[in-house]
Formats: sequence, structure tokens, C-alpha cells
Amino acid sequence: METPDLDTDNVSPPSKKRKLQGERSESPAPSCISMKSDESMLHPLEFKVGDSSLLDSILRKAGERTEMKITDGNHPESAAVNEVQKKFRLNLMKKFQCLNGVIINLGTQTLLNEIYTELYITEGDSGEVNNEHEVRQMEAASRRTTTEETPIKCNDIFKPLSEQDKPIRTVLTKGVAGIGKTVSVQKFILDWAEGKANQDVHLIFPLPFRELNLMKDQKLSLMELLHVCFKETKETEMSSLEKVLFIFDGLDECRFPLDFQNTVKVCDVTESASVQELLINLIKGNLLPSALIWITSRPAAADQIPSECVHRVTEVRGFSDPQKEEYFRKRISDQSLANNIITHLKSLRSLYIMCHIPVFCWISATVLERMLGEAESGEIPKTLTQMYTHFLIIQTNIIREKYSKKQESDEEMLLKLGQLAFQQLKKGNLIFYEEDLRECGIDVREAAVYSGVCTQIFREEFGLHQSKVYCFVHLSIQEHLAALYVYLTFMKEKRNVLIQNQVSEKDIKNTPISDVHIRAVDQTLECQTGHLDLFLRFLLGLSLESNQKLLHALGTQTGSSSQSIKETVQYIKKKISEDLPTEKSINLFHCLNELGDNSLVEEIQHYLKSGKQSDLSSSQWSALVFVLLTSAQELEEFDLSKYFSTDKITETVVLKMMPVIAASRKAIISCDFLGVKSWSAVDSALSSETSNLKELHLTVKTLNLSHNNLGDSGVKSLSAGLENPHCKVETLGLCECGVSDEGCAALTSALRSNPSHLRELNLSWNKLGDSGVKSLSAVLENPHCKLEKLGLRDCGISDEDCAALTSALRSNPSHLRVLDLSNNNLGDSIVKILSAVLENPHCKLETLCLCKCGISDEGCVALTSALRSNPSHLRDLNLSDNNLGDSGVKSLSAVLENPHCKLEKLGLSGCGVSDEGCAALTSALRSNPSHLRYLDLSCNKLGDLGVKSLFHLKDDEHYKLQTLIL
Repeated sequence: METPDLDTDNVSPPSKKRKLQGERSESPAPSCISMKSDESMLHPLEFKVGDSSLLDSILRKAGERTEMKITDGNHPESAAVNEVQKKFRLNLMKKFQCLNGVIINLGTQTLLNEIYTELYITEGDSGEVNNEHEVRQMEAASRRTTTEETPIKCNDIFKPLSEQDKPIRTVLTKGVAGIGKTVSVQKFILDWAEGKANQDVHLIFPLPFRELNLMKDQKLSLMELLHVCFKETKETEMSSLEKVLFIFDGLDECRFPLDFQNTVKVCDVTESASVQELLINLIKGNLLPSALIWITSRPAAADQIPSECVHRVTEVRGFSDPQKEEYFRKRISDQSLANNIITHLKSLRSLYIMCHIPVFCWISATVLERMLGEAESGEIPKTLTQMYTHFLIIQTNIIREKYSKKQESDEEMLLKLGQLAFQQLKKGNLIFYEEDLRECGIDVREAAVYSGVCTQIFREEFGLHQSKVYCFVHLSIQEHLAALYVYLTFMKEKRNVLIQNQVSEKDIKNTPISDVHIRAVDQTLECQTGHLDLFLRFLLGLSLESNQKLLHALGTQTGSSSQSIKETVQYIKKKISEDLPTEKSINLFHCLNELGDNSLVEEIQHYLKSGKQSDLSSSQWSALVFVLLTSAQELEEFDLSKYFSTDKITETVVLKMMPVIAASRKAIISCDFLGVKSWSAVDSALSSETSNLKELHLTVKTLNLSHNNLGDSGVKSLSAGLENPHCKVETLGLCECGVSDEGCAALTSALRSNPSHLRELNLSWNKLGDSGVKSLSAVLENPHCKLEKLGLRDCGISDEDCAALTSALRSNPSHLRVLDLSNNNLGDSIVKILSAVLENPHCKLETLCLCKCGISDEGCVALTSALRSNPSHLRDLNLSDNNLGDSGVKSLSAVLENPHCKLEKLGLSGCGVSDEGCAALTSALRSNPSHLRYLDLSCNKLGDLGVKSLFHLKDDEHYKLQTLIL
């Protein structure tokens, strides 16, 4: 594809913008906004150019420029195809030339090329399903570093990053509501139509999901669908076009199922099928495999498209911090006023984060320009509820001035819109159809009136065959109106719409507003998707006295007692103390902020300033996370030991602080123990693209991940951390983790890079294989390796493996203290090789476990010979479940009677020992009675005589035997 030639610097302030007609709007558009205006709807394209207006002149000039590009000999298409392309381009230019209607007053159009600012779009995605409210996702994104991300210009989304990369056919672009997805699509199409970029694409077919919904019950072929939506396609054969692009905007608005597993295969563009079947086959590549596909979606709906069908995932991140300031300085002509607005928003972290969303910048500018620009404007908004309520007042005042003959009151109009907003919010819908309006008692004529008088709140749009689609300008406006409806309905009618079955009217009259709040809190906490979070904040905020005064400006009569507010505050604090998931508790802190209660936050701020380290309650934990995450200071480094002493940093502490750890670029964790849950969380943060964490300094005595389905991939991830010199793990437990030779190779590679810290490694019950044990042996022979304990029980170790292991121990014998090779079929020959290591005076082995290793009396003789040569170190020897017999035990007894033998524990369970072997043991212990404390002879063939002699030894105070198992 061509590299786009974008003129993104040519953006003039709104006051100087060229308007096609009418005067400056009351609320100029933000520099990028993704509300679906009627210009983004899919009208059947017409070819007649209208009167000689400025727009027509622009289109004619652009058409001449485009025609020159098409017919300059560089394009191989036929003249007929060129003619279709020319018509197509001209009509798409006419359709997308202007940013229309959503937030511009009636009769006003703004040229997209003059207002567009390049958004921050990045490649890559974690692949994780995010169930948080989009505002929380924005908070997380606001802390994400950009240094390791790959920014992509809108016109380059189908361009591979390098020549080696495979061609990109399908792109999925994600972004929260209002972040700029649709306008990015609009700009892409406009630049193509004007001949500026992507000229290897022959035709672009924009097919928004909100339009496809209207055709979900129809059966038609792909060609018929295109003929209906784009009439000029009747004039050419699709086969004559080498490359076309389908753009499916707004996957989150899709109202038909997308079943990629069970959909019938369609390969012929003339074969009839349902719209969803056509769509799925296009995405899969069964239909028009050479076609490009671009899908946009809000994050929660994006996982409907299987990952194998997507070649690139991009994310629209909205405005960066510099772009926020740029927007306000362009939007507000008075630079002193613009500076005041920026300063005010920066002082309120929760509002400034929201400014990543272009629509919120527009709302804030609309409100603050008036309030900060007027001498007596009342209290400046400090919360979301205040900001949106002021915005609603401004819009209704404009409506009142322009439409004085309106038949119903502002309150009646807002209640009807609020009911629609509330009912559709519960269903998760952002777009509505006529049947949705009828459910709320709104007929089509009323809807036309509402969209006429509330053009900056509610939209009526026309789709295929003039079918009507409705929406609010932004999700947050829908959430605010929904909360207003719930609040006003209760205050006017004493009716709690959050309860399906109301009690008697007598009981309702005495119900306080706190009952509504409590029900709303419970329903929000139960909601898995988090889509009620902002609604709850608005509902609680509306109950505050300062916001009730604002509501009086809308002609509403409200009132709620301070006692009810106190009850709500106490209930929220109680919920915070119940150890909720972090995202839930953070939203409840935002709710407390809306209610004007910051006591928990102030308490934890005092704790932080004091510098003391003490135990925190569950509520204080949550408050600490909230304070750290909402701080204006960047979390460049987070050191847990600054807040807690090392002995108090438990797995629970790490899990509670994970949101802060993930938001930090560098985390320092020093503790005694981490388990599977805490390590998985830390590891996930290190590997996730949605996390800011890039550097981990981990000092932990014991990292126990045993009995966990970690697998080779998990061990590889762990190994990446272990090879970091800042990672200081002393004990690592990986028993029964599904590790093979591949995982073991990664682990040993990490230990070679950073060998000096690990003291204990347990890999028991993993099938490491020959290469795994050999790579581990290579680490053990490294003189810098300080490993003292090694567990390899039941690892399928062969003769060859054990030979490599013993060779390593000969090279570096002085560190290993504990070796467990139990449940490996070593046999006598390997025990003989191992015995050669044990007789080395530099060998400091203190514990040796060789249970069930296939050892006979022959192997036992070799072992005891080694112990006679070097008897002073071994303290614990377990030879249980080996066929030693009496002869093997007799040779072992000869070692025990040596006064230099310091053996304290001996396991001989199930070794085929009889009274004869027992007599030899008893005799040895009489000769050297002062060391052995533990003896296990269970599951042997001992007679009464042997048992009695051993018990006699245990009872004699001259002997140290404390535990005797028979």
C-alpha cells in the first residue's frame, strides 16, 4: 500500500473553521468523535450532483483530481471499471466529506479534513476479555507506557510492519465508546476517495452493523446485498476488481448471532444466504478471499471474532495527554480561559482521565467554557455527575430558547428519554429501533421531535430504505439519563424501578432513597460486565444536595435527606470491607466521591504521610489501591516494602496490590513466600500488553508453584523472570507442573544466566526426559551454582541421565546438601556411580533419598563402601522400597557402627529385612548409640525377637533413638 500523505497539522481553531452554512454552533465538535451521525449511516448512493453550492464545488474539484489519478495510465482497470470507481469515489466523498449532525447545531456542517486530528492507534492486544466498565479500561490505558508499543497511522492499518511480514487481510480495531473508531473509518474512506492513500484498493464498501441489523431476517446473495446498498455495483462484475475492502463498523451493535463454528459454507457471491452467513464467510475468506476486511468494535464484543480469522488487532487509544491540551487550546479561542480549563481538569484525576475520550473533552469544554467564562456561574463541576448535569442544563436551555412552542415540559421529555436510556442500558444496547421506542411509550413522531430539539443528546438517523435508527450521542449520556430516570421516578412516584415486583403503596411512601441506592449498589456489584458502574455513580451523585439544586433548573422537584445519604455511605463502606474484586471496590470509591465522602481516602493518605507500617483492614487495603491508582503522580516504581515490612508481605498482600503493581513500570517485591496465585498474577502483568509493568525486582525466599498445571509455556515465562539479575529466588517448587525437557531447558538456561541465588529446586513428578536432566546437570557443574537441595523424584530419569547428573556432582560437589532421586529406576549400576561421588571428601551431601529405585544388596554394598570412606556428612538416608534383603542391611550396619558415622535418620521400609538383618542393625547401634534418632523398618518380615531388641534400644536412655516405626 502507499504510504499516506496526511496533513494532520492543518487543523484550525473552531472559531476559524470553514462552515458550509449557518453560524458557529453552540457546542463545536471535538477534533475527533465517533458518534454515529446520520452521515455515517448507509444511504443507498445516488449519482446526481445538486445545486452549485460550496460542497458541490469541493466535490467537483476533488472528483477532477481523482479522475486524473484513475486515468493516468497507472491503473490497469478497464474504462467501465474506472467509471464505476469515479462514481463511487464521488459519492463516498459526498457522504464522508463532513462531520455532521451529532453535536453540531441544525443546518451546520464541518469539513472532516479541517477538524480531524490523527488519533493514537496501536498494534497488538492482550487477547484478554476485559469485563470492566470502559471508564476503568481508560484509567488503565492512561497509565500504560507508549515506549514499547507500535503506533500505526489510520491509513496504514493494512500495511505490514516489515517486508518479511505476511499480507494483512483482516483487521480488528478496538476502542471504547466515543474514542474515535467511526471517524477513523470515515477519514480512511475519505482519503481513499480523494486519491490520497490506499489506491491499490479498487472499491470500499462501508457496511455498519447497525444497518445490517435491519436486514438480519432477509436471505440474499452477496451481490444482491451490494446492489441494494451500493447501486453502482450493478454496473460492473466483482470479478473484474482485484481488491475490494469491506468495513464492518460497530460489532458491539450487532443484533444477530455470529456462529463461526456451525455456519454453512458459502463460496459463491451469487448464492443466497442470511446476512450473518454472508458476513461470517467473508471474514473466514470463503467469499472473496482476496477482499480486505476491517471490523471495529468496543472491547467487550471484540472476542466474537475468532483470533484465527484476524491478522492484525489494533486499538484506538484516543487523545494522549498532549492532545488533550491541544484540543482545548483549539476549541477555546480565549487562551487564558483554555489554560484555566486545563488546570481545573488536571486537578481532578477522574475527570482528566476521561478526557482520553474525545466526546468527554467536548462535554467538558461546553460546560467549563460557560462556567469559567461567566462571573457568577455557581460551583465549578468537580465530579462526573456535576459535569453531566450541567451539560444537560445547557442543552435544555438551548432547546428552550430555540423551540419555545414545545408541547411538553423539559421534565416530561427527559423522563421519556431516560426510560429509554435505562431499559436499553440494562440490555446493553447503544442503538435502538422503533420497537424499542414503542416499549417506552414513545411513538415515531415524538422521536422525531426529540431528535430535533435534543440534537446534542438524542439522534434519529435514516438507514436503508429510510429505516430509522436511534441512539444517544454517547454511552455516558445514556447512563446519565438512565440514572436521572431512576432518581426522578422515585422522587415523584416513590417507585423503585430497580425492583420488578413493587410492594404495596403504603410501604412505598415511607421508603427512603437509600433503599434505591442499596438496590443499585447490589445490582452493580452482581453485574459481571461492569456496564452499570457509571450509571451507579450518576445515580448516587444525583442525590447530593448540590446536584438537586441543579436539577431544579430543569423544573424538577427533588429532595432527599442527609440521613439517607449517610445510610448509603455506610452501606458502600460495608461492601468495600467485604474483600471485593479490585475493579469493584475502585468504582465504589468513585461512588463515595460522588457522595462527597472521602473519609477512607483521607485516612489512608494520613497513613502514607506518617511513614508507619501497620496492619491494614480490608477497607484500608482497597483505599490504598484507590489512592495509588488515582494519584496524579506517575507510578514509575512501586516498592512494596515502603508500605509493609517484609514479614508482612504475604501472598494475600501481593494479590491485593496487583492493580498497583501492574500499573507501575518497575515493581520491587521482597517477601518470604509466594504461591501459585500471586506468581500467576505477577507473571500475567509482566506478559500482558495491557499492563504497564516491564521490570520486576523479586526477592523471595520461597516461590512454590507445585501441583499446578504450569506446563512448559508457564516455566518459560517463569524462566524469563529468573534470569533477571534482580530476581532473587532462594527456593523454587515446581512439583507436578507438567514440565517436560523443553521447559527444563528454559529453566536451566535461566539458572546459567543467574546461578548464584537459587538454593533449593524441586522438579519432582515431572517427565523431564534425557535432555532435560542433562541440561540441568550442566548447571550443577557450574562453580557459581549454589544449589543446596534438588528434588527429582519420579522424573523418569534413565541410566544415561543419572550418569550426567553424577558427573556434574563430581565437578562441583561442595554445595549440594539434599538430593532426592526416589521413584526413578536407577538400578545397582547407577547407584555404584553415585557412590563414587559420595566417597569424595568434598561431597557435603546430608540427605539422600533413593526410595523405590530398583536397588538390590549389590547396590547397597557399593553405597555403604562410599559411606565408610566419607562417613561424617550424611544425616538422612532413605532406601525404602528397595530389595536390599538382610545382606544389604548387614553391609549398611557395618557403616552405622563406625563412630564417625553421624546418620540421624534411616528409612528401610519395605526392604525385605528379617530378624537376621534386624540383629545386625541392633548390634551396630549398640556400638554407636549416640546419633540415630529415626528408624523406619515398617513393611518388613521382622519377628518378635527383632522387634523386642529394637524396642529395648529405644527405651534405653543411653541411646538417642526417638522414633521407631515397625
